[in-house]
Amino acid sequence: MVRRKSVRAGAAGAVVLGMLVLSACSGETSSPVDGVVLGTQPNADVLALPQGETSEQRIAEALEELPDIAERVLAETDVPGMSIAVVHGDDTVYSQGFGVREIGADESVTPDTVFQIASLSKPLSATGVAAAIAESESYLDWQTPIRDLMPGVFFSDPVAAQGATVGDAFSHRTGMFTGTGDDLEDIGYDRDEILQRLQLNPLDVFRDSYHYSNFGLTVGAEAVAVSRGQTWEELMDELVFEPLGMDSSSARHDDYLSRTDRAVLHAKIDGEFTPRHDRDPDAQAPAGGVSSTANDLALWMRVLLAEGESDQMSIDADALREAMSPQVISGGGNDLAVRPSHYGFGFNASPLLSGRMAYSHSGAFVLGAGTAFQVVPDLDLGIVVLTNGAPVGAAESVIAEFTDLVQFGFVTRDWTADFGGVFAGYLTPIGDLAGSEAPGGAALPDEADALIGRYTNDYFGDMEIVAVGDGLVARIGPGGVTEMALQPWDEERMAYAPENENAPYGSLASAWVTHEDGGVQLRLDTFDTRGLGTWTKTS
Repeated sequence: MVRRKSVRAGAAGAVVLGMLVLSACSGETSSPVDGVVLGTQPNADVLALPQGETSEQRIAEALEELPDIAERVLAETDVPGMSIAVVHGDDTVYSQGFGVREIGADESVTPDTVFQIASLSKPLSATGVAAAIAESESYLDWQTPIRDLMPGVFFSDPVAAQGATVGDAFSHRTGMFTGTGDDLEDIGYDRDEILQRLQLNPLDVFRDSYHYSNFGLTVGAEAVAVSRGQTWEELMDELVFEPLGMDSSSARHDDYLSRTDRAVLHAKIDGEFTPRHDRDPDAQAPAGGVSSTANDLALWMRVLLAEGESDQMSIDADALREAMSPQVISGGGNDLAVRPSHYGFGFNASPLLSGRMAYSHSGAFVLGAGTAFQVVPDLDLGIVVLTNGAPVGAAESVIAEFTDLVQFGFVTRDWTADFGGVFAGYLTPIGDLAGSEAPGGAALPDEADALIGRYTNDYFGDMEIVAVGDGLVARIGPGGVTEMALQPWDEERMAYAPENENAPYGSLASAWVTHEDGGVQLRLDTFDTRGLGTWTKTS
C-alpha cells in the first residue's frame, strides 16, 4: 500500500523556504549538510533521498508500489484504461497496462496499446524540430523567423508577422490567444485553411504575453516542415519515429484508426465515461495529433535523459537542451510565495519540491483522453502515463505519487483530489445558457422563415440556415459539415447546443438575431469570444 505521511508545519516551512533559492540541478557531490546533496553550484543542490538511499533503491521501492497506485487511481476516477512505462537511464524498467481499451468490450490495455496522446505531442514535436536543426546545415534554429521558412501571413500584428520565430511559436509567446484556430478545427476546417485564417484574429502583446496556443505552435512546426520540402507527418516519421523504433507511433489520425490494439476515447457524459466520439486532430498534428504507446514513448524519454545523445537518431543536443530549458513564465509569476512554472519550447520546465528540475507535459482531449509524462534528469528517471478517459488528472496523479515515493518515501498530498480539481474546469459546459432550461412556451421567433438562407463571416466562413421539420438548422464549416439545431428560446434569441473538443457535453448558448442597415445578422455566443462570431445574411 502507498505510505502517506503528514508534514509538520515547521518542516514544511523549512522545505518551502529552501525551495525559494533552488532552481536547477546537476551532478551531485558529497554534502556536509544533513538532508541536502550539494551540487556543483548552489542552485544545483537538492534534498537528499530518504535514509541515505541511492536513486536505484528508491526507484525500485517506488516501482513496487506503482501497480497499486495505478489500480487505486483508476478506481477513484473511473477512467477506463491506463498504460504506464518507466525508464531509468537507458533502460525501460517498467511497463504495464491496466483496465480496458473500451468500456463494454473485453479487451485489456497493454503497454503496446495505442493511445491518442493529445498535447503530449508538443514535446515530441519539439524533439522533431531539434532533429531538423541538426540536419539543417545552419539555416535553421529556434531563433529562425517563421517568415524565412514559409510564405504567408499568420499574425495580425505586423511586428509578430515580421519577427515571430520558431521558438516563439513553440513557447506560446506570439501573442495568439488560447483557442485561436481551435474554433475553426471544431467545425471541420483543415490545417491549411486554418493557418490562412489566423491573421484575422486579434493578438496580445508579442513576446510580452503567454497564451497556450495549439495553432500558434502548429505554425512554427509547419514552417520547419515546409523548409525541408516535407509534410509535418513525414518529418516526424523520418526524424523521430523511425530512427527510435517507435513503430506504433504516428502523427496521422488514419494510422491510429488502423491499429488493432488501440484505446478508444471516452468522454464524460452525465458523470459517466462513455465511448462517444472520434477525435481527428490532424489539423493540429504538431500540437496534439500524435498517437503512440507507453513502450514507444519510453524509447523517446531515454533520449531526453541522455540530453539528445543517441546512436539511433540525428539530433542537435544543444537545440534539445534549449527546448527543455525555461523560456517563459507560464504560471505563478504574480505570487511571490509560489515557485513559478516555466515553459520551454514544447516542454514544461519547473522545479519539484526537492529542488530537482522536472521536464514534463500533459495532454487532454475533452472528448476522451488524458496523458502525461515527466523526466527528472537528476534521478535519471522518466515516466509516462496514458489514459483513455476525458481529463480528470488521473495520469498526473500517478506520476506525482510515484515521484513523491522516489524522492521522499511517502506521498505528500492527495494528488488525485487536487488534480481532479484542477481539471474540473475542462469538463464544465460552456455558453451563456449552460445549465438553464428553455422558458415555458418557448417558440422560434416570428421571423423564423426570414432567417432561412445563406450567411457569411470572414473568419468562420459561410453558414446556411435551413428548415428541417418544424425547426431550423445552422450548417457551418467547409461544405456545411457541422450542423447545429437552432432551438426555440425567447423573442430575442434562439439557442444551440455545441458538443466538440472545446464545448463539453451540456454546453448551451444563445444565437442572437440582430438587424443593422436593413440586413440580418446572427451572433453565436460561443464563437464570439474574440468578437468574430457574427454572420451576415447574404441571400
